[in-house]
Amino acid sequence: MRLVLIAPPGAGKGTQAARIAARFGVPHIATGDLLRGHVRQGTPLGRAARASMDAGALVPDRIVRDMVGEAMAHAKAAGVGYVLDGYPRTRAQARAVHRTAAGIGMTPHVALHLRVDDEEAVRRMLARAAAEHRPDDTESVIRRRLKLYHEVTRPVVEGYAERGILVSVDGTGTADQVTARVLERLEEPAWPTICTPPLLSRPATVEPAATPGLMTGCST
Repeated sequence: MRLVLIAPPGAGKGTQAARIAARFGVPHIATGDLLRGHVRQGTPLGRAARASMDAGALVPDRIVRDMVGEAMAHAKAAGVGYVLDGYPRTRAQARAVHRTAAGIGMTPHVALHLRVDDEEAVRRMLARAAAEHRPDDTESVIRRRLKLYHEVTRPVVEGYAERGILVSVDGTGTADQVTARVLERLEEPAWPTICTPPLLSRPATVEPAATPGLMTGCST
């Protein structure tokens, strides 16, 4: 199982990624955790990331991509797949991570897209902000985050659909209900896969249909 998880803010992506990874016995590659781990351990990538953070800049995509590639290589050495959570978020990142994964035979079998409408996402994030005392997470801020997500991530979802590996699941309801839906889709009998070149350099013009079942057998 090699899976990329894509979902809007407020969809409970981290919870579902951890549960999927545990169910299939693969590592949960969360980019936030990777970044913090490298910085804490003082690795070369961590020191490079720290330099950007100390300068008040975003960590460059190249550094995050290399961290993800290293985690994928470790998974391959262990003979397992992965659940990638939090990356890629843009078409450029998707193309870059595909090249990295293809170089070691670890491209994803499936891109799982959790669908949550904006009003539900706003409701969840406002509730979390209140529970965790985050006064800066106002409704206007949350809606801007969602707008940015749709603008930059929709082409990534469409690109995975064009490659034939997209599985789209309703992300509303309780965490357990969402997990049940996700596992039902991922545990369906595998469908034949034709490996096609990545088409993430251009967005689709029509909303793609979700691909049924778990895509397997595509290593590059």
